[in-house]
Amino acid sequence: MTSAGGREADRTAALIRHLTARGLTLGVAESLTGGLLAAELIRPAGASAVVRGGVVAYATEVKASVLGVNRDLLAEHGPVHPQVAEQMAAGVRRVLSVDGREADIGISTTGVAGPDPQAGKQPGTVYLGLSMAGGTRSIGLTLSGTRDAIRRDTVTSAIDYLLAITGAGSGSA
Repeated sequence: MTSAGGREADRTAALIRHLTARGLTLGVAESLTGGLLAAELIRPAGASAVVRGGVVAYATEVKASVLGVNRDLLAEHGPVHPQVAEQMAAGVRRVLSVDGREADIGISTTGVAGPDPQAGKQPGTVYLGLSMAGGTRSIGLTLSGTRDAIRRDTVTSAIDYLLAITGAGSGSA
């Protein structure tokens, strides 16, 4: 995501430096972004000190079977829901455990990239999940544009969210 003159890559590199300096690890669970977020996070040199890996849980059933998202939640609300994003983020921390230690941060993406609505949700309806030792939360996004633009903007929003939530965006990196 280096379109705006390398802005995204620079922000991602700053995030990686910040997390490295703090000894924090990161796991990624993706649905609509299909690996784009993990690819952006591993773009900067040194990312291997931070990024444990990712799970592309594009199929709804994989969200349950691999990441542990509650099947009843998925049946009732579908995969585009804030609690699904939260459970994906928490689940990827567990899945990417190393020597019994969960990833410090789990980030997830789920939503509708389009062009058609899914389960009553309009294209551009996106949720980001974040899980850390202090708790799990989600934010909703309403994006617009083409399928590719929605996926790209989701990645940008996820990087911005990580920068804000970890304090990396405050210039302390």
